[in-house]
Amino acid sequence: MSARVVVADDQAIVREGIVMLLGLLPGIEVVGAAKDGHEAVALVAEKAPDVVLMDLRMPRCDGVEATRRIRKEHPGTQVVVLTTFADDDSLFTALQAGARGYLTKDARGEEIVQAIEAVLSGEAGLSPKVQRRLLERVMAETGPPVPSELPDGLTPREAEVLVLIAGGLSNAEIARTLHISQATVKTHINNLFAKTGARDRAQAVRYAYGRGLAHPPGTSVT
Repeated sequence: MSARVVVADDQAIVREGIVMLLGLLPGIEVVGAAKDGHEAVALVAEKAPDVVLMDLRMPRCDGVEATRRIRKEHPGTQVVVLTTFADDDSLFTALQAGARGYLTKDARGEEIVQAIEAVLSGEAGLSPKVQRRLLERVMAETGPPVPSELPDGLTPREAEVLVLIAGGLSNAEIARTLHISQATVKTHINNLFAKTGARDRAQAVRYAYGRGLAHPPGTSVT
């Protein structure tokens, strides 16, 4: 991997520490450092980095707004949030703004590298803690807890995979969320397709809606 990175953090000592850490990681070149969101957007325009490691709580222009502007104006640059805060409001606001990765500042160097590699390959770079939060949110918004008695012989794991498909997750994201391999995810999908008679993901989602395992976006779950 080879990645050009900009770091954005309002605390100088933290910003310099992140830059120093990144300098020790293989395949990463730090091309700029910003103390707020305005500087981050300007640096992206000037340096065209592959990835921005973005703090959220910054003066003048916070990380969420900076992420939104970068993804709109410079879609070739990915954003990985690197923040002290792991609360749901921060997490989902950042992801909605266009961030593809989310790590807390206690992340190890290898976790940062993995997140950068993930977003550069078009996947999500989320820590295990964040993946669990995302799974809980998806399950809460797309459907009720998986019932003990499932239709058409679905196993609880196949039903979980089906709910995550309905939530819009890719095979790779499902694998990371459930801590299983992508090959295992494909096996579960093939099995649930056979059991439900679905020919593709769209039909599987309609099946999930029809059986009450998931709900269309914007539908209240009671």
